[in-house]
Amino acid sequence: MNLDDDLSTVNDFLELLQSEVHVDLERLRILARHGVPTQLRGEVWMYLLGVQQADRSHELSLSKARSEEYKQMDKVNSEAAKRIRGEVTRYQRRVPQVEGKHNAEAFENIISAYLNANRDIEYHPAMVSLCAPFIYALNKECDAYFCFERIMQAIEEYYTGNTIKERVANFMTLFRYVLPDLCNYFEEEEVDLNEWVTSWLWNLLAKEMQFEDLIRLWGNNFCHSV
Repeated sequence: MNLDDDLSTVNDFLELLQSEVHVDLERLRILARHGVPTQLRGEVWMYLLGVQQADRSHELSLSKARSEEYKQMDKVNSEAAKRIRGEVTRYQRRVPQVEGKHNAEAFENIISAYLNANRDIEYHPAMVSLCAPFIYALNKECDAYFCFERIMQAIEEYYTGNTIKERVANFMTLFRYVLPDLCNYFEEEEVDLNEWVTSWLWNLLAKEMQFEDLIRLWGNNFCHSV
């Protein structure tokens, strides 16, 4: 893609995002399927995830309400803090895009706030991987929090109606159809599916993929469903 194409793509997105009354979400999804310009990724994701409403008539008041809500949240979780910090340190060594003390603090604040607001949910190290794309893409910590909250809710809602066993079975059906030779090889070598497929499906490949590839994949996924 040359410079003119890049500028044209950015302008296409800006035309939608700067609409005074209403953002055309269907058109936004169509554009985003082909990739989202880096400088607009966070804003686009907020619309695709439903954090930002398409109706812009109350955008400022809703944004202020989100900021105030996040400001009032308890961001200290003594039970999980040490484990969160340890996993963040390990993650930042692998993913330089989110390195630095400021990002480390954002990880701990966001995950702690989420756990405190959802006492029935236990901390899991994968939360760091699931949170990272939002810290990377969004400038405001509160926006990253609400996007993270939305993806966690979506995962929980999805697996309430679709058990992980059902999803693994569906995956295996596709695996055998698309890559039969590789599937047969795995079976011959007695590779345990649960060692990798469960994490892939439950954590949306957040732990396994290269970070830049994950960002592109998630952007495409958000166009279809959360």
